[in-house]
Amino acid sequence: MAGRPTRPDPLRWLWYALGGALSQRHRGWVLHDATCRTWPLRHFARACAQLALLTVPLLLIVPGPLWLRLAAVLLGWLVALQYTLFNMHNSVEHRVLKAGFAPGTTEAARHAATADQRRAAAARYAQRYRR
Repeated sequence: MAGRPTRPDPLRWLWYALGGALSQRHRGWVLHDATCRTWPLRHFARACAQLALLTVPLLLIVPGPLWLRLAAVLLGWLVALQYTLFNMHNSVEHRVLKAGFAPGTTEAARHAATADQRRAAAARYAQRYRR
């Protein structure tokens, strides 16, 4: 695939954020989404989109005082975001597998992208702490 990956439109992105698979046309974008420098932020954006779709009906339908509903939603968001943090690598890897890539592609791509930075850090460490 040459050039820039094809970004999905907002409805397809929402489908993707909810766990749906994208077409082969967006395959390169899925890999970019999972391996770019901001991939953790993108992962949390998808999680927030999922939570937002649940939050509005819960606030409108569940009976009780507003402060109690807001507190319950806030605590639910905190638990969900913690779960999202703990499951981040596996979730992103699963998305890339659904796009048709081999297992381990995300870690390999991230490792290759930061090779120069890690090499420079190792050289600085060796220079500072060698005996």
